[in-house]
Amino acid sequence: MRHTPWEVKNRDKGNDSDLGVVVFTSLFPHPGQPNAGLFIRERMFRVGKHLPLVVIAPVPWFPLQGILRRWRPHFRPDAPYQEYQQDFEIYHPRFFSVPGFLKFLDGFFMALGSLLTLWQLKQRFDFQIIDAHFAYPDGYAASLLGKWFRVPVTITLRGTEARLSCRFLYRFLMRKAMIRAVKIFSVSDSLKRVAVTVGIQEGKILVVGNGVDLDKFCRVDRLEARRSLGIPEDIPILVSVGGLCERKGFHRVIECLPDLRKIYPDIRFLIAGGASAEGDWTGRLKQQVSESGLEEHVRFLGIVSPDRLKILLSAADLFVLATRNEGWANVFLEAMACGLPVVTTNVGGNAEVVCNTELGKLVPFNDQQALRSAIDNALKSNWNQQKIIDYAYKNSWDQRVAVLVEEFTKIAAQSEQAKRYGSLR
Repeated sequence: MRHTPWEVKNRDKGNDSDLGVVVFTSLFPHPGQPNAGLFIRERMFRVGKHLPLVVIAPVPWFPLQGILRRWRPHFRPDAPYQEYQQDFEIYHPRFFSVPGFLKFLDGFFMALGSLLTLWQLKQRFDFQIIDAHFAYPDGYAASLLGKWFRVPVTITLRGTEARLSCRFLYRFLMRKAMIRAVKIFSVSDSLKRVAVTVGIQEGKILVVGNGVDLDKFCRVDRLEARRSLGIPEDIPILVSVGGLCERKGFHRVIECLPDLRKIYPDIRFLIAGGASAEGDWTGRLKQQVSESGLEEHVRFLGIVSPDRLKILLSAADLFVLATRNEGWANVFLEAMACGLPVVTTNVGGNAEVVCNTELGKLVPFNDQQALRSAIDNALKSNWNQQKIIDYAYKNSWDQRVAVLVEEFTKIAAQSEQAKRYGSLR
């Protein structure tokens, strides 16, 4: 059954508040990109069980982008203007965005393109908070919309901020957005430090990491999992999950396999994922595998549903992600919930998730020798799977969502109090 925002807002939620939240993000799953921004949806739909919310997920548009799809079929896939997901209402207004150019204008055009949608929504859904994800362009656009609608804005830092902060113009725009926001949430302490470096007061920033869905991710019998995947019982299995883009570093793991084969002749590397908003390296990765003679050792499984993903993770011996940067990688906790140790790069918030040697190993970024050695040592180590699983269980969504709901409630109350005080004056 689908609900309008009004129905969502007024359905029985026990003691929960009826304040309305607009989730504002350009990275959100839709029929054209079903796996984009799943981590945002996981987080905010859980908040939506306590506070009524509507999602505004703008999509970039350019008059000639249909022509570009002749050469790049997955470029900016179409999204419906309105849809429902899990009974929540989603809007995808278009905003003008030139591919590859003038990206410093995306924040302004994103706000302008979303203005009419929010105005129409405001007539029937009295939202008190705009909650943006990523400081730029989403956070900057939300800060403008918050100013126009006189509604407080929160911004969640998720990973791109570290890269953008190195460029003067984006640093300026991000700082402006974060100064306008009433609260900054950060999924990791490393991103909090980025915001402080940009010039944001530390007391304005609250670290609220992502969680793991323990209903979807749990360990199943290893042998049964391997049989269902057609994998022999006695060979070492590495697994990586994520969008097949350069940043995630699948090619860096593949580079390690020729040397690892000398130690583990039957080693297999399972890759789950497909094209992402950051690009599609599927062709390059398959070419790399072919040129290295690794066709029998690397399997591309495409996009794997969560129900099947726990089987894949349970069948493996080690989760590996040689990523260039991460904010807070949910996939580490998902792997740990299935009992897998993690080998990953010491970048972004990775050390905050893989926070001790009982959970996995961290290596310097782009150090192939260190990566090979860490994989080798991890395969030879005797891991305590129950400790790894227990750690994942301590990082469930429940505690994260409770903090967010409390913060949103405080912000709305303070905003209402300020309005009343202003009217009395």
